[in-house]
Amino acid sequence: MGTPQFAVPVLSALLDAGHDIVAVYSQPDRPTGRGKRVAATPVKRFAEERGLRVYQPPSLRAPEVQDELASLSPDVIVVAAYGLFLPPGTLEMPPLGCLNVHPSLLPRYRGASPVASAILSGDSVTWVTVMKIGEQMDAGPVLASREAAIGPEENAEELTVRLFETGASLLVEVLPEWEQGRLEARPQNESEATVTRRLSREDGEIAWGLDAAHIARQVRAYHPWPGSFTRWGDRLLKVVEASAVDSQDEASSPPGTVVSLPDGGVGIATGEGLLAVRRLQLAGRQVGEAGEFVQGHPDFVGATVA
Repeated sequence: MGTPQFAVPVLSALLDAGHDIVAVYSQPDRPTGRGKRVAATPVKRFAEERGLRVYQPPSLRAPEVQDELASLSPDVIVVAAYGLFLPPGTLEMPPLGCLNVHPSLLPRYRGASPVASAILSGDSVTWVTVMKIGEQMDAGPVLASREAAIGPEENAEELTVRLFETGASLLVEVLPEWEQGRLEARPQNESEATVTRRLSREDGEIAWGLDAAHIARQVRAYHPWPGSFTRWGDRLLKVVEASAVDSQDEASSPPGTVVSLPDGGVGIATGEGLLAVRRLQLAGRQVGEAGEFVQGHPDFVGATVA
């Protein structure tokens, strides 16, 4: 059970390891892109290329959906970023349970945004966990975890891809041990649990009164969703790539002031330090390098964003 592109390596690893995939469940196809054309989910496209049966119920709660799933007689259900709730009947169905690939060291960063939360918190290391799903979100016992360093410039999209690739490898290692009863799942320590929430569009708005290091982490953590944005006049401006730099020269500039950098790029003053902007995007335009943006919009330097 999975939906987005970064869940594909999990299905691919199971196939490569010789497991018999009796069916693939993915969320229903939805309109996407500017043209709002209905498109198959990445997991569905991959599954159909491999000749697998694909089911796309809008919910797993309906009795007919439960009956259909039961008729497949799965030994184990593997979940990777599926995005739909698994009701108790589903959890109890397979003899080996329902296993989830979760991109954090549980019980830390349960919930919808573990990768973004790790980057935003300034963590240098994160983990990926294979756990048995219970009725409470991400609270089931843990089969295994594996560490992964967070690159200093790595964004959430890049890290998510890498974590699910690592999780796919970990999953195929532990499945035989789990099946043969040689692996014991460890209960999570509830006193150490933290829960992340689903990010909203509003989370991406940049507060220039914060320090540059925090804003740089936000830019990385919120890429691609919800993105990090500000306003230049009446236009929305997305900051796509940026880093914090020390700059005594601009220490007195009010937060949100755009300044030129020696390399031809631009910086934006913050509550503490300077944010060096490498790539940005004006609403309705393509993403571009900061230096090229300034050439086309020379009045940007000296302006104030808010």
